[in-house]
Amino acid sequence: MSHAAVAHEQVLEPTESPLTPESWGKLGMWVFLCADAMSFGGLLAGYGALRYGDPTWPRPSSILGIQLTALMTFLLICSSVTMVEALAAIRQGDQRGLRKFLMLTVLGGVMFLGLQAFEWNKLIFHEGQSIARNNFGATFFILTGFHGCHVFSGVVYLSTVLARAAAGAYSARENNGVEIAALYWHFVDLIWILVFTFVYLL
Repeated sequence: MSHAAVAHEQVLEPTESPLTPESWGKLGMWVFLCADAMSFGGLLAGYGALRYGDPTWPRPSSILGIQLTALMTFLLICSSVTMVEALAAIRQGDQRGLRKFLMLTVLGGVMFLGLQAFEWNKLIFHEGQSIARNNFGATFFILTGFHGCHVFSGVVYLSTVLARAAAGAYSARENNGVEIAALYWHFVDLIWILVFTFVYLL
């Protein structure tokens, strides 16, 4: 075969697409997270506007349990760390480490939800707070409830990833599903830090 023919075949050879199925998955998650961030931004903006315009707004620290919520925040931050470790483990081909750190991440999410349920129970049945009582109750329960739904979804999502990990679906070369799940979980953690700061501390 002549050099001209070889050169012609190289020109006709299709180039690799910059968007592989793996990168499409990441792109999809980023688009979802950006849209979700706007939802949380709208809720936080609404909270701020209602609080600023209401002179009778209660001081959050007099109603909410800051120490309990600080523990919940600590649990979510720790679960983000274990999620980082899970991804690092599978990138090194450590199947056992992946399963262990995924289990710890799921456990952190379940504990967070349990403490949030405890907090809501106390506020509703002992403090008399409700979503219909005043603007504070409405914005508090909507914001924390919306975030709690995200944590619950994350626990289900990561449990599915854990089940797939137990079946050997991931490896040092094929771990895109774990990375995408990690993006979601870190987002949930970051949003909670914002909610904790604006709703509980300020």
